[in-house]
Formats: sequence, structure tokens, C-alpha cells
Amino acid sequence: MPTDTALFLFAHPDDEFGVWQTMLDCLARGLRVRCAYFTNSPTNDLSARRAAESRRVLGAIGVAQDDIVFPGAELAILDASLPHHLAPAAAWLARWCREAGTPQLLCVPAWEGGHHDHDALHALAVDTAQAAGLLAVVRQYALYNSAGIPKPFFTVLRPLAANGVVERTAIPWQNRLRFCRYCLSYPSQAVTWIGLFPFVLWHYLRRGEQTLQPVAPARTLQRPHAGDLYYEQRRFFTWPQMQQQLAAWRADRN
Repeated sequence: MPTDTALFLFAHPDDEFGVWQTMLDCLARGLRVRCAYFTNSPTNDLSARRAAESRRVLGAIGVAQDDIVFPGAELAILDASLPHHLAPAAAWLARWCREAGTPQLLCVPAWEGGHHDHDALHALAVDTAQAAGLLAVVRQYALYNSAGIPKPFFTVLRPLAANGVVERTAIPWQNRLRFCRYCLSYPSQAVTWIGLFPFVLWHYLRRGEQTLQPVAPARTLQRPHAGDLYYEQRRFFTWPQMQQQLAAWRADRN
């Protein structure tokens, strides 16, 4: 079975900004980087634009176009609805992992309360990896969260201490500048990036590091952090709803 693969899971096109350096590092090691996106936009036009934007950025990173797949489109899972489609998403992921054999790395969004799609993908990926005996190679990457931050603000690329030991890799200055250019490569998400870019830029200037953390199934039974989660602040979803959806999926699966 192939063992020269690194798998990267994303809830939405442009979530890859959380692991650009890790993808470069994997490619430099000779690993085949494969990426999967688990939600789709509400219109065909927007879906095509977002997919094309991520394809261009990943292509610039060095990811082969054939290694970029969109199960969210295949399964008709709309953006912001992943918690309601855990079973088909998990089944697809299990098949994909089996095809990959024993990957050297499986990167998943962090359990951080930023977007409910991110947390749902984290939980289904951790459960799937545990069933496949892959927990040791799973790492989570932070995107954004509101832990300890007054409303309506959030922090970007800041791992939560509750998620475990942080593995830090310095990002070379040339890559920091390169990544800043990539941040401007998502015109379909211009409004989102107006909010994100200042925080990402500050991260590259002040810290300039790629962070990853291990995962633990028990964490998905715990609130990501104290206080309102960011997706609760935005009234997108609630913590009780997340736990209800996860519990129902796990009960049906068992």
C-alpha cells in the first residue's frame, strides 16, 4: 500500500491558507499531497469560481491538479451545512483514506469553535481516523477562533492550548511574502478576506510560523473553549446543536 502520501482536509475553498507551509514541506520531502474540500457553494457559478481559485493557489504551491478533489460538490453538501451531512462525508473520507493506504500525514481543521463546518469536519475526520488506526498521523491546523477575545473580534492562526502540544515550524520570509500574495488570490471571497487579511499579515510579520497539533477523540466531546464560540456569536450554529448532530451520527454509525 502507498505510504508516500499526505492528505489535507478542508471544509471550504481558501481554508488551505492554514497549511501552506506544511504542504510545501511535504512536497519537499517527496510526498504526494492530496486535498479534499467537503462543502459546496449555493450556486454553480460561485462553486466553479471558488474551486478555480483554490486550484490556482494549490497549483502554485506544487499540488497536482488531479490530487485536488471536491467531495462537497459530489455529495451536494452546501457551505454551512456539513454538520447535517456527517454520514455521507465520513463514508467518502473512509474510502479516500483506504485508497491512500497508510498516509504519512492527515491534516484536519482544528477543533476551535470558529466555523461549525470546520469543527464538524474535525470530528468526523478524527472518528474516521481512529477507526482506521490512523490517529498517530493526524494533525490539526488552526484557522480562526474567538477564545478570550471580546465580541465581535477573533484571532487567526492561533492554536488553542487545550488542543495539545503545538508543533511549530518557522516560515521563511520569502514564503511569508509569497503567502501574502496568495491571500489576494480569492476574489470571490473578497469580503471575507478584508476581515482575515490584516490578522494573517500580522501573524506573518510577528510570528511567522506554521503550527500543528495532535488530535484526541475526547476533545470532540468538550466545548472548544470557554465563552461564546465564534459561530455562536455569528448565530450560524450552537454548541448544543453540534453535539446533537455528532451524537446522532455516532449512534447511527454504531
